[in-house]
Amino acid sequence: MEVAVIGLGKMGAQIAEKLSNNDFKVYCYDVDKNISFNLDSNIVITKSIKDLVSKFNGKKIIWLMLPSGQVTNNTIEELNNLLDRDDIIIDGGNSFYKDTKENFIKCKKKNIHFIDCGTSGGIWGLTNGFCLTIGGEKNIYEEIKELFVALSDKNSKGGLYVGQSGSGHYVKMIHNGIEYGMMQSIAEGLDILKNKSEFKFKLEDITENWRTGSVIQSWLLDLISSELKIDPKLNDYNSKVNDSGEGRWTIKESIDLSVPIPSIYSSISQRFNSRQNSSFAGKILSAMRNAFGGHK
Repeated sequence: MEVAVIGLGKMGAQIAEKLSNNDFKVYCYDVDKNISFNLDSNIVITKSIKDLVSKFNGKKIIWLMLPSGQVTNNTIEELNNLLDRDDIIIDGGNSFYKDTKENFIKCKKKNIHFIDCGTSGGIWGLTNGFCLTIGGEKNIYEEIKELFVALSDKNSKGGLYVGQSGSGHYVKMIHNGIEYGMMQSIAEGLDILKNKSEFKFKLEDITENWRTGSVIQSWLLDLISSELKIDPKLNDYNSKVNDSGEGRWTIKESIDLSVPIPSIYSSISQRFNSRQNSSFAGKILSAMRNAFGGHK
């Protein structure tokens, strides 16, 4: 199977590598020409999207791993004018699900298939496999399932098909909202322990202890335990914590559906607050974001 990947950031490059490692013929394009030098030599780097499309010998399958919003939407529009009937576009980025539904309709008018794929796993996807939630036409998912099998973790064997167009990105949006809340709880708890000077707690030992057998054991806890062993005071981290949008969208959905989400809402508010105040909890959040996603 021939596959193209557009967008070679931290996750896009790993998706290209993982597909190439699984014997897919992979073509790539990124606006940053220097980013390609880290890729497997079997991957074909192209000079433009038009050049990328021209490399295919048969059915074209294009995986997008781009920033949400205008960049992704414009790229889909460009591809719609270059692809042929029954070619496939997969949006694996963190697009807003309503944009996804609109892009599905635009592609459908051109007789091009469009799949949305919520992609989780951060910079560890190449090693561990990605967690995938897929939306769109089920027959198209089934047609290219071997691609999702190659990318997914060994337990899911092709990710999870969740429903009609937009549903894959919707599930990923809620996933990220939950992620924000979990990270905030860990950060706040460790901040309390750090400030209890009476006991002189070693957070690196406590988090290591919690990693196995405790009710709150998790991959996030694994990651922060590792970071604290390297630098217990997290001196290399800034306490300002950014957000990539999905948490905000989750809050908007909760308002539309009248579903209370105080924990997730609070976690987003704290990220806003972190950009004004310095705190150890903010450093914990920054350390976790860096550990799983390579975020600065």
